[in-house]
Amino acid sequence: MRIELATVPGSPERPNEDWASTTVPAGGQGGALVLLDGVTPPPGGDGCVHSVPWFTARLGGALAELSASRRDLTLSEILSGSILRTADAHRSPCDLSHPRTPQATVVLARWDHRRVEHLVLSDSVLLVEAPDGTVRPLLDDRLDRLPPGSLTSEEIADARARNKEGGFFTAAADPLVSSRAVTGETPRAEVRALAALTDGASRWTEKFGEGDWAATLKVLRQEGPQGLIDRVRDLERADTGRVYLRRGKTHDDATALLVEL
Repeated sequence: MRIELATVPGSPERPNEDWASTTVPAGGQGGALVLLDGVTPPPGGDGCVHSVPWFTARLGGALAELSASRRDLTLSEILSGSILRTADAHRSPCDLSHPRTPQATVVLARWDHRRVEHLVLSDSVLLVEAPDGTVRPLLDDRLDRLPPGSLTSEEIADARARNKEGGFFTAAADPLVSSRAVTGETPRAEVRALAALTDGASRWTEKFGEGDWAATLKVLRQEGPQGLIDRVRDLERADTGRVYLRRGKTHDDATALLVEL
């Protein structure tokens, strides 16, 4: 098994709000990956005394632990339990009812000798490569399907659309959001590799159109996750006319994780 991970903050002046980890149980009979992209709060705060990195570390740690230790639970149940555990850790001093309380996108995958399970919530990406090289993106595209005018910018979604019926969903303080995630499983024999990307890394395909998802996985395999992120940074710096970036951040936190099974 080959596992490679790279993560780069969008700015050296701000902490990285992404979080990623892999777990491989003793004996190597399976494993799991977790990838979170913390949502940067708007000016004015989010009703919480804790930072987004605090939240993603707490939620990510719970997801990694439960994915490895509770194979009797589904990934949806693991996400629900992890959200509840994280909420309990800061329920007293913080206003968890605030619409922008700390939250994150989620990619979760778990595998053994029989199957590969997946869960995707919001706009991070999980790629599944078959033995013949075919690459299948597993996406939660609800954010992309919002009607025009629902976003105040490409980065800041209107509170009326976030975690609301007809909008899109992220992992915040409500454990029931796990039922909104895209979930499923694939026979283990049909999976050669997995790759998880926050939207800062998936820009190479989704924003700049430099290659399809198969090309993205090829870059990850040949140049490693850092190589993909370096390519994204080069494209961002070259887009001085903001033809591709438009109103989006020049540089976003970018994390890429490759697992070759």
